[in-house]
Amino acid sequence: MTDNKIATVELGSGGPQVGVQGLGCMGMSEFYGETDDAAARETLETALAAGVTLFDTADVYGMGANETFLAPFVAAHRDEITLATKFGVVRKDDDPHYRGVSNDPAYIRQAVEGSLRRLNTDVIDLYYMHRRDPAVPLSESVGAMAELVQQGKVKHLGLSEVTGAELREAYAVHPIAALQSEWSLFSRDVERSAVPAAAELGVTLVPYSPLGRGFLTGAFTDAAKDLSEGDNRTFQPRFTGDNAKTNVALLEPVHKIAAARGVSAAQVALAWVQQRAQVHGLPVVPIPGTRKSSRLLENVAATRLTLSAEELALLEPIAGQVAGDRYPDMSATATVRE
Repeated sequence: MTDNKIATVELGSGGPQVGVQGLGCMGMSEFYGETDDAAARETLETALAAGVTLFDTADVYGMGANETFLAPFVAAHRDEITLATKFGVVRKDDDPHYRGVSNDPAYIRQAVEGSLRRLNTDVIDLYYMHRRDPAVPLSESVGAMAELVQQGKVKHLGLSEVTGAELREAYAVHPIAALQSEWSLFSRDVERSAVPAAAELGVTLVPYSPLGRGFLTGAFTDAAKDLSEGDNRTFQPRFTGDNAKTNVALLEPVHKIAAARGVSAAQVALAWVQQRAQVHGLPVVPIPGTRKSSRLLENVAATRLTLSAEELALLEPIAGQVAGDRYPDMSATATVRE
């Protein structure tokens, strides 16, 4: 790292160099309470100045609004950043809780055009399949994505929430640069099959929600009581009621380590995720989301924190004791297909 910027790592085999921590931009548009465009734009600039270069969005965030929001930033820094977006999750205007999945090749061709238009760019650096639809053969959907690379609309391909077997099957059709899946002290399902496959193939892991949607930071203890109405976390099983009580207690070693080190709980949780790179032998680029520059700087500082073997041992049992699923409906995640 140079000039106080974070270190870099190669994204996939032969891909661009990116900062070892990226930025998830979803919350700048919806899901996690009220948004502040001015603060979010300042955070984007702060991130880039700190060496964060992978910026992650999706067509489903704000139903396209997040991509549109990012467009001016993308235009101002196009050659400095790696832009990632996704297709595959479908919503309905008249049902805010509806989530469908589409991997049909015709839909993919339509979706990329919409993302290119909203982002006001000629090419997407990293294009993910956001969720897998088992009803559509991977050869067809990844084949359609590969066509986008051939056409110059997309540079690199990614998948999200797939199993190790699915990753290998997709890679046989076209090289996959990145796998984005939930990975944190609370969520380690990805280690069962996807992480070994990614390490074998040279695929970068991009953990989303590495801070457990803020729960691991201590920002809230019960979503139903502490967060605003409509916040997406109030619908997630781990964060309310008896599950929340159980899971708050699991954070004791996180806070103990943070206090001893003079760092935040968020930095301990992120350092743990960053160190998965050494543990599993593959590049790992987590994408914590934040709308505040102060939190962004706190998060990137975690890339310089190395936990000891003793500290890692204290954190090891947490995931196995977590109460509740990640989502109310887990059907679109890799977990149910493993």
